[in-house]
Amino acid sequence: MDYLQVIQNKIIDKNALSKLVANFQLKNQKIVFTNGCFDLLHQGHVTYLAQAASLGNRLIVGINSDNSVQKLKGIHRPIQDEKSRTLIMASLHVISAVIVFDEATPLELIKIIKPDFLVKGGDWEPAKIVGSDIVQSYGGQVISIPFIDGYSTTAIETKIKSA
Repeated sequence: MDYLQVIQNKIIDKNALSKLVANFQLKNQKIVFTNGCFDLLHQGHVTYLAQAASLGNRLIVGINSDNSVQKLKGIHRPIQDEKSRTLIMASLHVISAVIVFDEATPLELIKIIKPDFLVKGGDWEPAKIVGSDIVQSYGGQVISIPFIDGYSTTAIETKIKSA
């Protein structure tokens, strides 16, 4: 088995997204969606993603493009390019699919996916999560998963700079 190809096949575009979602829904699988930069994968990310995946049968992750990350975090970010970030994320067995988005928010992806569970990290109140109104309108759930203190890309970046 070519495991690299298995991983790469989990990285999809918007054209493949609709077909994938339809396939999951046909099988009555519960879809979980989350998004983020996921710049330096760390324990906090892995714990968060595992908890998100546990809510349903399939976890789809939206990854901010390099351009989108720079607009959100500044010109010094991302530390890793989107190709690296998507490949690393797709290698996690709890993730069913990874898709890069260039917009400021993943709203368009949420409209396509119509997830059963929309998940973000603990710094987001469910009512303020982009797309929460859409997900709740059809009976989906919006969940904020608590952070693990001390684990963030910013904390890692700060530690490296002060060393």
